Amino acid sequence: MAASKTTLDNILRRRNLQLRDRQEYWEESVEGRRMLECRRCLPAFKQRDLLLTAISQNQVIVISGETGCGKTTQIPQFILESEIEANRGAFCSIICTQPRRISAMSVSERVAYERGEQLGESVGYKVRLEGVRGRDTRLLFCTTGILLRRLLVDRNLRGVTHVIVDEIHERGMNEDFLLIILKDLLPRRPELKLILMSATLDAELFSSYFGGAGVIHIPGFTYPVRSHFLEDILEMSGYRLTPYNQVDDYGQERSWKMNKQIPRKRKSQIASVVEDALRGADFKEFSPETRESLSCWNPDCIGFNLIEFILCHICENESPGGILVFMTGWDDISSLKDKLQIHPIFGNPDRVMLLACHGSMASFEQRLIFEEPASGVRKIVLATNIAETSITINDVAFVIDCGKAKETSYDALNNTPCLLPSWISKVSAQQRRGRAGRVQPGQCYHLYPKSVYDAFAEYQLPEILRTPLQSLCLQIKSLNLGSISEFLSRALQSPELIAVQKAIEYLKIIGALDENEYLTTLGRYLSKLPMEPKLGKMLILGAILGCLDPILTVAAGLSVRDPFLTPLDKKDLAEAAKSQFSRDHSDHLALVRAYEGWKRAVEESAVYDYCWKNFLSVQSMRAIDSLRKEFFSLLKDTGLIDGNPSTCNSGANDENLTRAVICYGLYPGICSIVHNERSFSLKTMEDGQVLLYSNSVNARDTKIPYPWLVFNEKIKVNSVFLRDSTAVSDSALILFGGTISKGDFDGHLKMLGGYLEFFMKPAVAEMYQTLKKELDEMIQSKLLNPKMDMQAHRELLLAIRSLVSEDGSDGRFVFGRQVLRPLETSAVSTQPTSVSRTESGPGGDNSKSQLQTILTRAGHAAPMYKTKQLKNNKFQTAVEFNQTQIMGQPCNNKKSAEKDAAAEAIQWLMGGGGAKESHEHVNHMSNLLKKSKTGHL
Repeated sequence: MAASKTTLDNILRRRNLQLRDRQEYWEESVEGRRMLECRRCLPAFKQRDLLLTAISQNQVIVISGETGCGKTTQIPQFILESEIEANRGAFCSIICTQPRRISAMSVSERVAYERGEQLGESVGYKVRLEGVRGRDTRLLFCTTGILLRRLLVDRNLRGVTHVIVDEIHERGMNEDFLLIILKDLLPRRPELKLILMSATLDAELFSSYFGGAGVIHIPGFTYPVRSHFLEDILEMSGYRLTPYNQVDDYGQERSWKMNKQIPRKRKSQIASVVEDALRGADFKEFSPETRESLSCWNPDCIGFNLIEFILCHICENESPGGILVFMTGWDDISSLKDKLQIHPIFGNPDRVMLLACHGSMASFEQRLIFEEPASGVRKIVLATNIAETSITINDVAFVIDCGKAKETSYDALNNTPCLLPSWISKVSAQQRRGRAGRVQPGQCYHLYPKSVYDAFAEYQLPEILRTPLQSLCLQIKSLNLGSISEFLSRALQSPELIAVQKAIEYLKIIGALDENEYLTTLGRYLSKLPMEPKLGKMLILGAILGCLDPILTVAAGLSVRDPFLTPLDKKDLAEAAKSQFSRDHSDHLALVRAYEGWKRAVEESAVYDYCWKNFLSVQSMRAIDSLRKEFFSLLKDTGLIDGNPSTCNSGANDENLTRAVICYGLYPGICSIVHNERSFSLKTMEDGQVLLYSNSVNARDTKIPYPWLVFNEKIKVNSVFLRDSTAVSDSALILFGGTISKGDFDGHLKMLGGYLEFFMKPAVAEMYQTLKKELDEMIQSKLLNPKMDMQAHRELLLAIRSLVSEDGSDGRFVFGRQVLRPLETSAVSTQPTSVSRTESGPGGDNSKSQLQTILTRAGHAAPMYKTKQLKNNKFQTAVEFNQTQIMGQPCNNKKSAEKDAAAEAIQWLMGGGGAKESHEHVNHMSNLLKKSKTGHL
């Protein structure tokens, strides 16, 4: 044992010397001395000794560095160089996290270049499914998510000597999560050094979180940057805004976005936020023409035409230098790029190098933005807020700032995320402006008035306070960090309790957590898959049931932009093209068929022709293809599949099975389809009535012969919209939805606490319960033993596939659904029930919600209640619906009286209380349905 330790010490000593010799050789070389001189010009280098002393004497240090100070590239190098100089190079391990993969890759390349090395020597990087590192890598740049995944298997970060968390001011979810874990880790690892780096001056917030950690501020160096706000741009250029020249042309990409820009009486959120600022603005020193333009400025528009005008002005009148244009997202970037490419200046590669910069771009495309253009060529980069601080494009001298960024907000009460453009913070605006002064005096054109800037918030709201927390909660449990609520209460800024409770409730519903908040077997698998839990769940069952190939496409398709395009001038043709892929009321199966066609087109070298004819985005189809491979690799790592595609695709051609697996993944994203005479409406548990996005295949149908829709995403704009959906049958929902429980009588099954109800013969109900139980047990056994032979469960799988494929999809188990076909009593239990007037029951937590559920699902309006106070001070309520009035019993208060009347009405609808009244139940329902039909004519 002692001998092996001595051998190891000798090896490490030799490596220390090798690292030191290599570093000294570079520093003494001509190129090394030249590089050192360049580095000495950076403000961070001037504080090298101060920084290293502070790091050596403190476990935690906060470094605030202004744009251009060099903190991101220099501070990790200072630490590495000092460790190597002290003959500790082989013992040190420095991890530097970045919020985005493009940052980790570009910074690591720059640092390796400054050290005269190839990537993978002393410097490397690791991002998801990609990385370069070697035996001697001592400085690793990685995304925050990579470090979190390491913590899954190595709670104490053994061997790591320094952790640098960069860009903490961005307050991403992963960064805030990591800070809680590191704060807990520090007492267990007193020798571990933590360096927090921020580009803004909110360093005191982080210092106080770590018990008053020391703060060092590095001043930045930027050349002067002249700011032009919208009123200045209009005044000096003579450009005039009208209600029409502000509407942005999204061309082939998004017609609905153009419609949203048309001025309406009801203001959007983005316009409402700045309404007071504009009302109080004083533009008296500006010309009448400028004031008139400002009066019709539309805050909802990005301003494509104005951006084009400013770009022309810069290219024709200003000195050389790159131009950085900040946009909100890929739709804006790609649409503006298309518009500029047909311009005689911007479409000419001899004059302009036109590039895009977005976080989801491929690595090789991202690298292009750092390349220097040829002499006489001006670089123009259209970018999202990724270019604020995460990356530096050195030759930029002009910035155009639209003042907005895409931001996810979250309505925890209704469980509805909203991804909308929102105004940036003052700090973000300053960061954008600073990008113009890196290499020479610059100019920044803000496409909004100064008064709007003055109304901006100082800092952006942290992501942990504005996004769903399901994935974060899953990570907390996978790291054995105790109670989710208690852990998140220790965050820098804790999320609302209701948002935490909603996330925990969701994870329990999908089976990732048990009732005591412990991680289940399924939950452990989901925690290993870096994706939304519902997509991971879908992939897991697709692998188990042998229909992985189509499910890979669905999961990948839900992770990228919608590949189906809707050109404004060819909307009918685009819809017709999409409809050829969608013969069965499913956006997700339409996507599967579109991808299968794309694969054939790839084999025939006809991709562009195929996409052009079918109005499909080439980029999105490529992204889906790439993600499919990534997801397959992740599943292989879990051990559920062996890497042979044929073994997990025996049922890939069974579309009914695929539909059921989609249901399994997307549940509880479920809405009921309520039919009336001419059309249908959709209702979810949280929102009531919802709508379908116009580009959904189901939005074009007047009838959907199914009782339910499952959906991936709902977005709240003014109304709540379902972005994509798949119609499913009762059998698919009962077997592949959530936990089912017995209802109030034999043959009555409930799901989601009674919101979803099914009525059938008792023997049929027992059969479904048995099959559901056996299916759940089989999935559990497979997860516990991935090598388990599925042939042992062949009969069960055949029975389930048979039930799912033979279900007539007419909702025969849904109360009141018989309105769509001749009334059949065989499938619906007519056994009587006594409805509780106080306890929980079908459709909700009291008789009022039960009655409303029964009526709305049968296509009727909600009931009306009329209450009167009696002489004995008691209250009595009459409930009215469908020209029927039913009186309840006197009660002590109004609320109880309404519940009693609702309970009386439910008993009346159910046929009273005796077996002999079961025929009367059918008569009541028949009369109700006849009246309903009369009412619709």
